[in-house]
Amino acid sequence: MSPKQTLPPRYRGRFAPSPTGPLHFGSLVAALGSYLDARSQQGEWLLRMEDLDRAREVTGAADQILHTLEAFGFTWDGAVVYQHERVEAYASTLQSLVGKGLAYPCACSRKEIAEIAPHGEEGPIYPGTCRGGVAESRQARSIRLMTRHEEIGFIDRIQGRMKQNPGREIGDFVLHRADGFHAYQLAVVVDDAWQGISHVVRGADLLSSTPRQCYLQQLLGLPQPSYAHLPLAVDRQGRKLSKQDQAAPVDPKRPLSALMQALAFLHQPLPPSPPADLDEFWTWAIAHWEIGEIPARREMGVVEF
Repeated sequence: MSPKQTLPPRYRGRFAPSPTGPLHFGSLVAALGSYLDARSQQGEWLLRMEDLDRAREVTGAADQILHTLEAFGFTWDGAVVYQHERVEAYASTLQSLVGKGLAYPCACSRKEIAEIAPHGEEGPIYPGTCRGGVAESRQARSIRLMTRHEEIGFIDRIQGRMKQNPGREIGDFVLHRADGFHAYQLAVVVDDAWQGISHVVRGADLLSSTPRQCYLQQLLGLPQPSYAHLPLAVDRQGRKLSKQDQAAPVDPKRPLSALMQALAFLHQPLPPSPPADLDEFWTWAIAHWEIGEIPARREMGVVEF
């Protein structure tokens, strides 16, 4: 009898914008890359609104992002997930980590940490001040994950082999913030596992966060998705295109030109003649998607098209 054949897991990708403003070119690049990678492999593409930080959310931005994606011809599978509706899941996971001694309360302020901590790539490296417990005269502000001095590595499909020692380079990092919100690192790990995400395609600004997420996945016994981090789109001054810097939103009334520009930015082959409509664009782009053509760079200037 021949051995039983097992099918590879179904591709499930996702796009997870934050509703802090309208969709700009950098966000479009991330949406396009994740969408084409999923659809070229007959996979699913899910949509998740990372709206945990309600203080930073811009009223109406979530609906505006959805409207823009629809105007550009994106279609997603299933209902949109909103992180603010998932708070109980994050709280339960956090409680489990604390109960196992893997996370602990911290009373330190950012100012206090900055005054005594060595500086790393992402700011002060937390020195473990509250690892042994919060002093009786202090009140806990946040909850941190206890890290170890060991290397966490993964192979990025675009950027190549990546590694980080969270304990040495980051320190015990925050899972529940002083302002009462659950941190991104916790929420994204819980949600990717809950949604069965097999592939994550996103911007390289999150590349250095990935080892921390892999470490948290290991602690929780969760599967690790395949990661691919796209180069960030930067302006002529080298600044990342972001909502915080008031990057110009893409125009939902002119989707084809922006999509073609994003396709060119990702070093994908362009159709021999301008597509007549969105259907023609998507048919070409999905059929000719080659993630291996994307340069292994953290950032690139926007292509003039």
